[in-house]
Formats: sequence, C-alpha cells, structure tokens
Amino acid sequence: MRLYRGTPKNKDGRLFFLPPEPRAVLDQQWTDHLAHYPDCPLVFPRHGQRIKDIRGSWERACREAGLSGKIPHDFRRTAIRNMVRAGIPERVAMQIAGHKTRDVFDRYNIVSEGDLQEAAQKLSQRLSGQTMTKTMTVTVTAPQQSALSH
Repeated sequence: MRLYRGTPKNKDGRLFFLPPEPRAVLDQQWTDHLAHYPDCPLVFPRHGQRIKDIRGSWERACREAGLSGKIPHDFRRTAIRNMVRAGIPERVAMQIAGHKTRDVFDRYNIVSEGDLQEAAQKLSQRLSGQTMTKTMTVTVTAPQQSALSH
C-alpha cells in the first residue's frame, strides 16, 4: 500500500505491506466500492462522497464491535505494540506508522507491567542456560593462614 506525499497527516508519503487479512478486507471494500461508485477515487466514501466527519460512524462501528469508547489512537497504540512485540525493529515500526521522531513513537509504544514481567522471564530463561561463575571473599585468620601455608 502506498500513501502518497501530502496525503498522510505528517505529509510524508510511505510504502508499507499489509498482512493477508487486512489486505483481503481492503480488497473486498475496493471491489464493493467500484460496483457502486466506479468514478469515486476514495476507498471509504459515504454515498460516493468524501466523509467529512467520522465521529458518528466511528462510535457506531465501535459499539457494534463491542469496543465502545475507543478512539482511533487506541488502535494505533495497539498496532505499534503488536509490531514491537512481534520482533519488528522499532525503526521499521516507526516508518510504517509514520512517526518521524522517537518521542512520538515512544508515546505509542507503552510499556506495561506485563511487558516488565515478560522481560524478567526472558532474562531468567536466558541466564539459566548459561554457566555462571560465583565469586566470594574469604577472610582468613592467623591460625588458618599458617595451616594453609603448609
């Protein structure tokens, strides 16, 4: 999918590839759209026209999906978290999301208590497979010292 320069919020164009499921949804939407509004270049029009205010439609869609009270940025946050937890490098996730700065990206990549617990488990698993050397300091008293020297 290509977002052309000037069309995204940050005005920079970008290219990204969709996983099969969202791609299939968009392909179906485009097919349905062409059947009803073949001259309209918009993927999600309202009766063949640009949607000026999505709030009502957004609220209804969220309610019908059992997600009342959600805002678009909740899903953007989820997408960022899913990419990072899937092992996608943060710089790549930033580019996909269109984040120009690390500060903006970090606002979406929220670390939870569960993330911290998972990190501790991963570290524990990593360390349990390694050989460790323990060091200690021993204080030797005078009678013990002479016994050691013999």
